[in-house]
Amino acid sequence: MRAFEATQHYFHQAADQLQMPDWMRKLLITPKREVSVQVAFERDNGSIDTLVGYRVQHDNSRGPMKGGLRYHPGVDLDEVRALASLMTWKTAVVDLPYGGAKGGIGVDPKAYSRKEVERMTRAFVDQIHDIVGPDTDIPAPDMGTNFEVMSWFRNQWEKYHGFNPAVITGKPVEEYGARGREEATGRGVGTMAVKLVKRLGMRPEATRTAIQGFGNVGSHAAKFLSEAAFPVVAVSDVSGTYYNPKGLDIAEMFRYILNHQGLSGYNNAEILNGEDLLTLDVELLIPAALGDVITKANAKDVKAKMIIEAANGPTDPDADLILNDRDIIVLPDILANAGGVTVSYFEWVQNRQHYRWSLDRVRQELDRTMSDAFEGVWQQSQESKVPLRTAAFMIALKRVQKATELAGYS
Repeated sequence: MRAFEATQHYFHQAADQLQMPDWMRKLLITPKREVSVQVAFERDNGSIDTLVGYRVQHDNSRGPMKGGLRYHPGVDLDEVRALASLMTWKTAVVDLPYGGAKGGIGVDPKAYSRKEVERMTRAFVDQIHDIVGPDTDIPAPDMGTNFEVMSWFRNQWEKYHGFNPAVITGKPVEEYGARGREEATGRGVGTMAVKLVKRLGMRPEATRTAIQGFGNVGSHAAKFLSEAAFPVVAVSDVSGTYYNPKGLDIAEMFRYILNHQGLSGYNNAEILNGEDLLTLDVELLIPAALGDVITKANAKDVKAKMIIEAANGPTDPDADLILNDRDIIVLPDILANAGGVTVSYFEWVQNRQHYRWSLDRVRQELDRTMSDAFEGVWQQSQESKVPLRTAAFMIALKRVQKATELAGYS
């Protein structure tokens, strides 16, 4: 099932519960604008490379649209369309005054030099600068992009429109970025884990945890959880799965990555195949890498009692049905990984106010926002007797529908 089809599937599950009419469903699910642009730039050897960039703006009924910029070979219009839609529901479920958007270029940034990526980014901005801005559509980093790309984007956009750092989030702290932005998604995942375990009457120290992916999100989630007494028994990256049934030393692994740019060669753990992590005997599984990793083929082998989706779309709809039938609780991506966009909102607010928050305030506001959203989804799930994913979509759809109705349709 393609990414946009999967998103529509979950959308309609929630819309069925809400008895939403067909005309409203079509209105809410149809993107407001889809743009494909030519991104032509000079390579270091003097040749010209021409790529295709995308920006999909899904909905702005609740505020300016918000969504990341992704540089990855798998980027295409279908993926960007699906992720833009997810951003609409993600911002709504945590009650941020935003809509959803997404963009990117189908490219492997590792195949280009730093200067080539800069020229690529500036060429992309040249093509879309007139449809993004602090009051319309605010990009942010995503897979394959980082704070440096955000700085280039902002600099190029300001050449057309003048100083306004609120045009983009995920910037370096030195350039009006928010403290705590790098850890935000992982910290939000950790907060969700604490809330879920408490709701289920479990204890953190008895909740063995496996985290697929040890990049920015997975590593910060692991750090948060280990400090909260969760035994993180397995993590993985491209080099394999690192497993210790008594719990990994996450602080030591952080230090190792700083010196080796990855976990390859780390020997204070048992080394397993990468895919083995998904079926380990643990209480909590956190997929924090790519989408579609839990499928119809392996869902029956998942042993975890709980899954928290730190990645976007890690569970396909067929697998989701299997997990529900097996009474495995899945905390969906539109809630679980919303910490990043939440702190992006805080960054935007600070930029608009020309005032900087402390790290403590950012963390406090993040924890409060995520906790409130979790409690709302949990209550909706209990009242409607539906899975957490359907409950989260129901809350999001109700909020977007109400805003759309209040604004009118013309």
